[in-house]
Amino acid sequence: MSSDEHPTESAPHGDGRLALVTGATGYIGGRLAPALQDAGYRVRALARTPRKLRDLPWAERAEVVQGDVTDAESVREAMRGVDVAYYLVHALGTGSDFERTDREAARIFAREAREAGVRRIVYLGGLTPEGVPESRLSPHLRSRAEVGRILLDSGVPATVLRAAVVLGSGSASFEMLRYLTERLPLMITPSWVNTRMQPVAVRDVLAYLVGSAAMPAEVNRTFDIGGPDILTYRELMQHYAAVAKLPRRVILPVPVLTPRLSSHWVGLVTPVPVAIARPLAESLRHEVVCREHDIAAYVPDTPGRPLGVDEALELAIRRVQDAQVATRWSSASVPGAPSDPLPTDPEWSGGSLYEDRRERLVDASPEALWRVVEGIGGEHGWYSFPLAWAVRGRLDRLVGGVGLRRGRRDAQHLRVGESLDFWRVEEIEQGHLLRLRAEMRLPGLAWLEMTVDRDEAGRTRYRQRAVFLPRGLAGQAYWWSVSPFHAVVFGGMARNIALTAAREENAPSSSPTAPDGTVS
Repeated sequence: MSSDEHPTESAPHGDGRLALVTGATGYIGGRLAPALQDAGYRVRALARTPRKLRDLPWAERAEVVQGDVTDAESVREAMRGVDVAYYLVHALGTGSDFERTDREAARIFAREAREAGVRRIVYLGGLTPEGVPESRLSPHLRSRAEVGRILLDSGVPATVLRAAVVLGSGSASFEMLRYLTERLPLMITPSWVNTRMQPVAVRDVLAYLVGSAAMPAEVNRTFDIGGPDILTYRELMQHYAAVAKLPRRVILPVPVLTPRLSSHWVGLVTPVPVAIARPLAESLRHEVVCREHDIAAYVPDTPGRPLGVDEALELAIRRVQDAQVATRWSSASVPGAPSDPLPTDPEWSGGSLYEDRRERLVDASPEALWRVVEGIGGEHGWYSFPLAWAVRGRLDRLVGGVGLRRGRRDAQHLRVGESLDFWRVEEIEQGHLLRLRAEMRLPGLAWLEMTVDRDEAGRTRYRQRAVFLPRGLAGQAYWWSVSPFHAVVFGGMARNIALTAAREENAPSSSPTAPDGTVS
C-alpha cells in the first residue's frame, strides 16, 4: 500500500496541455494542481487572492491568475488556450442566496468555456440519494446538483463526479469524524449515524479528477465515485477507533437531534464550524450510495484501488501524525471573513485605526526567536492568559465563528493563506515578519503582526503590533472595552515569547514549547 494520499501515475498523459483549476486555494484544488502537473499538464490556477498560493511548491511551476468565477471578464481571460477546465468552487456560506450565486457562477463558467473552445469541463459535486425528490434535498446538495446540470448543458463535454464522504487528512469530513471519535468514548448522536453511505479516499478522488481530463469527446455525463465499502456513520466511527487503536465507542443515536441541532453539536466538539458542519450533517440524512461504477471504464481500477475505508483512514491518520497534511478544509477562506489587507499608509484617512505596540530585546538569536514566532498557536498556544484566549474562542463559536479549534496545518512552519486558529496568515517573510488577519466575528477588521530583527547595537529585537479598524459605533465600543486587558494579553504575549526564545536558544533543534500560561 502506498504511504501517500496522492494518486500515482505510471506515466504523464497530459502532453503539456493546459488545465485551468478554480478553487486552487481550497482542499481539493490545492491537491489537484500538483497531481495534474505530475500527470504532464500545465496548470493555470484562478484565485481571488493569488498571493495565497505564493508559498506552495507547485505554484512555482504554474501560471497563477487573479479572478473570480462570478466575474465573466476574469473567467474569459483565464479560459484562453485552456484544454480542460476544473470547476471546484461553491458559494456555500456566503449568505441566504448562495444557490443563486452558485447558479450564476456556473452559467458564466459554462458560457466562457464554450466560447473559448475548451475541450472538457470537470466538476466535483455531491452524491445525491436515489429516489429522493430534489425539493427534499438540503440546499447544499440541491445547489451542487443544479451546478452539475448547468455544466452538462453547457455545450462543452463535461464530467460531473459525485462523491459522498471524502476521507483524507485535512478534509472537513475526516476532521469531523476524527474529533468526534477521539474525544467522545460515549456519544449521544443524531439518528443520521445509522444512514448508509459510501466513503471515498481523497487519493481516489484525485485520480478520478486527473483521469477525467482525458475522456473521449462523446462523454458528457455524471459518474458516482466511491470506495468499495458501504457502511453507516456509526460503523465508520468504529472503524476509525479500531484503526487509531482506540477502545470501541459507545454510540447512542436519538431522533430528536435535527440537522440544525446536530451541526451545533458537531461545532461544539470538533474544529469544524457550524457553517460547514450543517451541510455535512444534512447530506447524511439520506442514504448516499453509488448507483454505478462506470468511471472504471475511463479511469480503470488497479490492484488496491479504490482504497477501502480502513486503508484510507490509516493513510489519513499517518499523515496527521507525521505532520504531512498537504491541504486542510480550512485552506479555503471562511465565507464572509474579511480579506482586506492591513492598511499601510501612516496617514490612512479611512477613519480610526487603533494599535497596540510592544517591543522587547530578547536574550536569544533572531533564529531562535523566529522559531517561537512561526510556531505560535495550535498546540503551542498564544503565550499569555490562556483562559482569555479560550473564552474568546468559545464566544466566537457561539456566534457562528471559527473559534480556536482550527489549529494549524504544521506545528513549526506556516505559509501565506493558511489558517491558524481564528487567524489567517496574511504575510510571512521568513525569519523576519509574520502578519495574521483575524477571522473571528468582530465589529471591524483586526491584524496581529510580529517582527524579528536587530537593533542598532546588534541585539535581537521583538516587535509586536495589534491593529484594529473599527466598523461603526460597535467597533469603537469594542476596542475601548477590551483595551484595559491589552497589557495582560498582548504585554504578556510579548514577554513570554521573548522568554521562550531565550529558553529554547540552547535547544535549537526542538520545537518551541509554550509556557504554562502564567504571566511573569
